[in-house]
Amino acid sequence: MGDMTRWLDEGEMRAWKGFLAASSLLNRRLDQQLREDSGLSHAQYEILVRLGEAPEGELRMTELADALVNSKSGITYQVTQLEKAGLVRRRSCPSDVRGVFAVLTQAGRERLTQAAPGHVDTVRKHLIDVLTPEQLNALAEGLGEVGRRLRTQNH
Repeated sequence: MGDMTRWLDEGEMRAWKGFLAASSLLNRRLDQQLREDSGLSHAQYEILVRLGEAPEGELRMTELADALVNSKSGITYQVTQLEKAGLVRRRSCPSDVRGVFAVLTQAGRERLTQAAPGHVDTVRKHLIDVLTPEQLNALAEGLGEVGRRLRTQNH
């Protein structure tokens, strides 16, 4: 049996390396901007965003982990940090003793409102406004498909 590996050709390698570099640099820039402007990590900001979008500002911890594609322990750590800062509180689920909800507090909503404009400006400056509409559409379609396939493989 020979080597059946389908090695990346030059164009595929260029796409892979570009994705790795851009995603790492963009995540680092977003994290830096959020920490400087609002004292939040990028992960914490995304938790506040998901809670802010949720009905009544609350989600089960498991739903939050799934939505953010993070481990339950990773979400638990971040929610604990947000809870210490008074931005989130937890409440137990009345119908399931194992279920725990993360709930956005008023202070959390205010921090999210304060942090969002700078975050969106940074996303625009370093991603959205850099690409043409065609490139943005291709990126959305391509990475959307990668995400869908990976999610179905994990379930």
